[in-house]
Amino acid sequence: MAKEDSRVPHGWAQATVVTPDHMDDDKPLALVTGASSGIGYALARQFAEHGYDLLINAEDDRLEHAALLLRETGAGVRAVQADLRTAAGVDRLVAATIALEIDVAVLNAGVGRGGAFVDTDLDDDLSVIDLNVTSTVRLAKPLVRDMLRRGSGRLAFTSSIAATMPGPFQPVYNASKSFVQSFSEALRNELKDTDVTVTAFLPGPTGTDFFRRADMGDTKVGTADKDDPDDVARQAFDAIVHGHAKKVTGSLRTRAQGLANKILPDSVKAAMHRSMAEPGSADDPDGHR
Repeated sequence: MAKEDSRVPHGWAQATVVTPDHMDDDKPLALVTGASSGIGYALARQFAEHGYDLLINAEDDRLEHAALLLRETGAGVRAVQADLRTAAGVDRLVAATIALEIDVAVLNAGVGRGGAFVDTDLDDDLSVIDLNVTSTVRLAKPLVRDMLRRGSGRLAFTSSIAATMPGPFQPVYNASKSFVQSFSEALRNELKDTDVTVTAFLPGPTGTDFFRRADMGDTKVGTADKDDPDDVARQAFDAIVHGHAKKVTGSLRTRAQGLANKILPDSVKAAMHRSMAEPGSADDPDGHR
């Protein structure tokens, strides 16, 4: 049944949202952003295979194909195509949640941009902030409020191993993920006396479309072996449903890097990142020029 809800924040788009007939009121519902491919799609599939219905989002035309594949698991799936880099896109997704009870929300959508800061286009840098930071805050606010109103829920963020180190030649992206990590840990502390859990998971370089979109095809990290997004998603799913605070996900190599980053000084981590992310480093066997 279509219904309107007065919980739409003032100034946000009011919309009549129809819950598809194939969604089961007795099944928990998971929201996953950035779900058309990569880690987001793999995570959505984890939830579908564990008995959840899905509300999935992405900005690209692959989203509906992803929804078709996810429906093959037997899950009810609603797809909302919206560009979360824009306020209108965020409003559209928020409006789609109003008639639903989101049990788990995974704010996964993210984008990067490689290259020296003096060379990258300012609009591209701001686009990273708009998606990775601004949309995360805009979405988390109504989701957390609704979970607290209902007395339960799980909120999760796709952070990154990049959050633990300075990022030469990827400075805005790493800083944006540092924001996400700090934001997640702060929210978890605020909500520690409630039944709403907050989890951040930190993947390393993963076999997705990220590095192509970030224009990092000529970098050492862009051409190196990557973690399997299905492995990352399985580990992230486990952390989310068990309410863990944070988890470095992926291969043993990535998890070892996560441990090392706890003790290495920032200057060393910055030098390591530079050796992997500097344009042209793919052609340098020593990782530097």
